Amino acid sequence: MDVMSKHRANAVSLEKEIEWFSQVVAARISLYFEQPCEYSDIYVITPPDLRSDDSEYGRFIATHELAFEERIVLILTLIPHIRPQVLDTFFINNKNLDRGFTEFGGWRGKSHGGFLPTCETAMFVLAGSDLNRRFEIFRIFHTDHIFARHDVLKLEHTGQGEPLCAGALVMSAHYLNRLTSGTDYKPEFNASFPAKRITTKLSWDDLVLSASVREEIENINLWIKHSPVLLNEWGLDKTVKPGYRSLFYGPPGTGKTLTATLIGAAAGLDVYRIDLSMVVSKYIGETEKNLAGVFDQAMHKHWILFFDEADALFGKRTQTASANDRYANQEVSYLLQRVEDFPGVVILATNLKANIDDAFARRFQSLVYFPMPDVEQRLRLWEVAFNRRDRLCDDVDLRKIAESHELSGGAITNVVRFAALSALRNGRETINHHDLIKGVTKELRKEGKTI
Repeated sequence: MDVMSKHRANAVSLEKEIEWFSQVVAARISLYFEQPCEYSDIYVITPPDLRSDDSEYGRFIATHELAFEERIVLILTLIPHIRPQVLDTFFINNKNLDRGFTEFGGWRGKSHGGFLPTCETAMFVLAGSDLNRRFEIFRIFHTDHIFARHDVLKLEHTGQGEPLCAGALVMSAHYLNRLTSGTDYKPEFNASFPAKRITTKLSWDDLVLSASVREEIENINLWIKHSPVLLNEWGLDKTVKPGYRSLFYGPPGTGKTLTATLIGAAAGLDVYRIDLSMVVSKYIGETEKNLAGVFDQAMHKHWILFFDEADALFGKRTQTASANDRYANQEVSYLLQRVEDFPGVVILATNLKANIDDAFARRFQSLVYFPMPDVEQRLRLWEVAFNRRDRLCDDVDLRKIAESHELSGGAITNVVRFAALSALRNGRETINHHDLIKGVTKELRKEGKTI
């Protein structure tokens, strides 16, 4: 089904659900204020049957067998995003007090002029003044409910000590997208989400790794594919945590980032690289806050979190000689706990394994060393880079270059780019030996080496 078809399918289902919700609200207000009503109870107003609808909204309700109350809470949370005027009813004023009705709940946004629902709004619609039913409805907002477990919606409190039901009903961006457009939500890189989705056009055939590294990577692939069976059917869930943590270490340019990206591509999972420059803060508590935002959004998604240059964030703890040291150690301890509790795959990459705190290393399921490629691996990297051999002059001997110069895969890519630009700059459509040697020289200088 294409995107437009998904839009239409959800729109059809939501029209039915909104019409049903409007009838329920009208009945609740009539019954509550003892006005004439064709219904004796809102629960006799049958929800629409969406099981035959080819929509994400309909499938979600059917899959999780949502009851009357749960459907009311779901559509109430969604309405401000799709048809906010439906909630204008709740702007009715209490004439005795010349203000709105407390029992309607609600809150005002900074720019949105409509009524924004709170838990109190849901309680009024579903329970009216029935205290016993109100208590029963609280279960919808428990942490073990489908809404919380799958991060569908939550109560968001802005004032400390305020009643539970004063919390705003907030739908996650993922489910807002899914239940309206029918597509998955891909968060954009910004200050509140300092992570960027990384992809590649390359495949496993383009990645040159040693046999030992490939074996370690295959273990990660197997865990992603079979962990539900191992945890549930094999009964390992009692002793083994659901996540998988791996440390990739080795010289720069040896394939750590590309490997993480290909693991995600092979499993059909998004890989998000955390931007440490936006995470680490000199202000106390800010680093934890910045990172919490990433983990909180990723918690219920099938994402792979990739921390490049991880020693900047997961470095060794120091002796507590000052208050700053104590806070720095608290940050490391906090990060360790979040990584341990994350149910998905976390990959840390570093050029300097010695800088990683031992407490992290002990908790990794695998430590994967990415060494500098040997001669045969370097030759393979050169051949992959020049898949169009007609772009090379006859004087180019890739094997000789591979044997003579120890370079990483990333450095070889840089040489290829430089050599191609050099050829174009000199009016040629082919790369010669001199172009490549100049590029190799530039790369070796970066490491303080010469040919």
